[in-house]
Formats: sequence, C-alpha cells, structure tokens
Amino acid sequence: MKLYQFLLAAGLTLLGSCSDFLDLVPGDKESGGSFYQTEDQLRQAVVAAYVPLRAFADNDFFTGEGRSDNTHYDYTPANRGSAYVYREEVYDFTNGPQNTYVSAVYYHCYKGISRANIAIDHLETAAIDETVKCNLMGQARFLRAFFYYKLVRYYGGVPLYLHEVTTAEDAFLPRSTADEVYAQIIADAEYAIANLDPPAEFPASGEATRGSATILLADVYVTRGEYAEAERLLLTLEEMGYGLLGDYAEVFSTSNKNSRESLFEIQYMQGLQGGQQSNFIYKFIPRSTNTEILTGVATNNSSLGGWNVPTQDLINDYEPGDKRRAASIGIAEGTYNSSYMFTYTAKTEIDDYVPQEGISGVPYIKKYLHPHTDPNNTDDNWPIYRYAEALLFLAEAVNEQGRPAEALPYLNRVRRRAGLSDVTVTDQAQLRDIILHERRVELAFENKRWHDLVRSGKAVEVMNAYGRKLKEQYSYLIDAAYQVDEHHLLYPLPYDEVAMNDELEQNPGY
Repeated sequence: MKLYQFLLAAGLTLLGSCSDFLDLVPGDKESGGSFYQTEDQLRQAVVAAYVPLRAFADNDFFTGEGRSDNTHYDYTPANRGSAYVYREEVYDFTNGPQNTYVSAVYYHCYKGISRANIAIDHLETAAIDETVKCNLMGQARFLRAFFYYKLVRYYGGVPLYLHEVTTAEDAFLPRSTADEVYAQIIADAEYAIANLDPPAEFPASGEATRGSATILLADVYVTRGEYAEAERLLLTLEEMGYGLLGDYAEVFSTSNKNSRESLFEIQYMQGLQGGQQSNFIYKFIPRSTNTEILTGVATNNSSLGGWNVPTQDLINDYEPGDKRRAASIGIAEGTYNSSYMFTYTAKTEIDDYVPQEGISGVPYIKKYLHPHTDPNNTDDNWPIYRYAEALLFLAEAVNEQGRPAEALPYLNRVRRRAGLSDVTVTDQAQLRDIILHERRVELAFENKRWHDLVRSGKAVEVMNAYGRKLKEQYSYLIDAAYQVDEHHLLYPLPYDEVAMNDELEQNPGY
C-alpha cells in the first residue's frame, strides 16, 4: 500500500506518555499507555515519523537552495513584513538566531526525531512478528538518521535525543559533538540497511527501503571523506534494481513517482480531502493575482510566490545542448505593476527565449510544474535521493581515491542522458571541479547545492564572488549581505532553544 495512504491516520499517533498529569482522556479512547500494541498501531507510529518531512521540505529550500548561488528571490519593497525579511536574510547571509525560517528546519527535524524515537522505543518491546518489527524499526531508524544528518550539517553538533522524552529532565540535553551525532547516524543507517529490503517492484511504495538507507549512508561517508566506504555501498544499488530513466524531464513527472530512479522522495497526493497535496510550485513562480497562464489554474499566489527563483549564474552554467536546462527552467513573460505584482502574458521555453522590450522575462523552476486541477493542490513529490546522484557520488568517491579514469563512466552515464558528450579529463583536481559542476546542473533545485559548496570547501569563495555580482545587479542588497566567512557555514541554533536550555551554547558568530 502506498505510504501516503497512511499519512492522514498517522496524525493520530501523537500520543505521548503523560502519566504525571491529570488523565483527561475519556475511557473509551486510546491513550499513550494503551496504544502502540498491535502491528497496525505501531505501523501508524512509524508513518507519523514521515509526516514532518512535508513541513521540513516547505522550509529546506530556503536553507538549502536559497543559501546557494542557484536561486534568489523576487524582491518586493511593497512588503517589508517579518516573513519576507526573514526569508530574504537566509538568502543574503544576514540572518540571526531569531530567524524563524532557520529555526523551522531545526524544529521540524526534531519533530521527526521525536516521533521516530516514540516508534523505536515501543517497537523494542512489541509482541509482533519479528520480520515486521525489524522492517518498521529500520524505517524509523532511517528517518531518525535522515533528520540528524540534516541537523548536523546545518547546525553542527546538536542535542542527541535517542528515546521518547517523558520528563522535563529528559528535555534539556547539552549539545553532542558533531562526531557523536555522525556516529549515531551511521549506526541507524547501518541498522536500516541490514533490516530493510530493496523495493519489490517499481513504482515503489514510498516507504524507506534498503536503497534509501544505502545512499543516505554513502552520502554521509562522502561528506566525511570516507570514500572507499561510500564506493562499496553505492556499488550495491544497481543490483537492487535502481537505474536511470531515459528522459530527464520524465524523472519528475507525476506519472513516474517512486520510479526505479528514485531512492527516496517525500510523498504528496493531490485532492481536496486529507491535506496530503503539495503546492511548492506556487511558491517558486512570480507573485500574481492570476497564475492561470503558467499553472493552468486561475488563482492568486501573491502571498506565496517569488521564492527560489533560478539565477542567471546557474542558467549560464549549463553547457550548450544540455537538455536539463529546458527541463528544469522556464520563462514567464509579463509585466510588474506598481505593487510589484506580476501579470502573466505568456510562458516560453528558456532555450528559445529572446527578451522583448517592455516585457519582463522571469525564470522559474519548471521541473515541478505539472497538470493539476485545483489551486495550491498539486501531486508532485519532492525528490530526496535519485540514482543519478548515486552515480555522481560514485564518480566523486572513485576520483577522490586517486582513480579518475575509473570515475568517468559513472559521470558520463549522467551526461549522456542530458545529451552531452563524454568527459575525458583524467586530472584529479580538474575532474573534481567537473563533478561538482555536474551535480549543480543535474540536481538543481533539489536542495543539494549549499551542502555541496560546504563539503567541497568552496562555500566562502563561491558565495562571496556570487554576492559581488548580485550587488552590481540589485541595489536593494545592503552592505552586510554576502559578507560570507567561516561562521556562516553553520546556521545558529534557534534563539528560544538557547534561552530555555542552559546546557546549549550558541554557534560562533551569532
């Protein structure tokens, strides 16, 4: 059964242990003490840990893609409310600890961890079929590893919660070191690999599989420079049935959800009941009182749109003939009024676009725009890991072990699908830069670019150079914007967390 079919019921699984408080639960209702007994109840508990992925995805594009040179925002001086300013600050490297969009990622990750811990603790003692128990435990531990992996890369060492919080004392932990967090991520991912199966068929169910855990752990090893371990894991994926789809654009089609190229994606389902739909495309297109020309649905996205706008820097980085550019980016034509709202007049392909006098041509993310019936109600999933990334990880891992010629076949499989010629460079340093470039264009708008810049050691250099170009283009950028140094490689812990917990120490520079 598809994962999203469980998600609505999973919201009921927020039943904690509250034995120290008045019992206000009616006697005919389930409580935390009597729930978590049957296989169905425990499955609901695990599915509940998937649910925060959606809220996480709603914010991760600010902290991931928006922090990079891939996307910017559509500035609107007509609205200087805190919601707009806080988002802009993340892009501009001017955010502080009170920025709610930085904090949101932190809290959504910990919500997922909390729910995973509840499931794990109750599964430990559950009297259910052992095979089912191991599978559910594997999914929960994969999710916990995923959320901690996001946290450690964004914030550094963080408090390491491994059990359900049932007392006030349990709630206030000091920061663990980054190495301690990584050790737990690795342990959880290894457990998941050992206890989850590969997909039985494609399209898969949307649940985490052995492939999901394998690429997560490989990602960890690449980030930590443990390339031989990453290579060993990545080579197992093809035998699990994963592979590239023939056409890049089709990878993101709603008819190809959970395909053989997908190792893990966040599940959404359009519909007017259940709240399981996605709407991120409405955030990624220009603000307008009528989006019909672009989306096919007449609606007002003036309070949503204007974020994650593809940059000219990225557009210029595609090689001539790269099919991924037109599949990923389109151009919306129209005009802005005095309130900085966009009136659409046409949409066009980026490869055919010729600017017209008096008409604004605004690039937008096209890869997530597919037919749908109702406004703000789309069927698109959000990709987390794809097999194309596994091939690029393989190329990187092999090259970093001093075998650049052996890395080329993995890199070139990705390039050939994009309509590009093979790379033949065998100089390790040159190939390193080529692979980083390939990741940029292959994985554009999938929240990978900022992490790639950080782990490659290029974030400070690249983002300062990019910021200088932006300041020549946009007069609204303040002097403090894009003054990037080492402290910006981590986000600050949320102000409220540090204020409430004497055990926490803020990251340097904040």
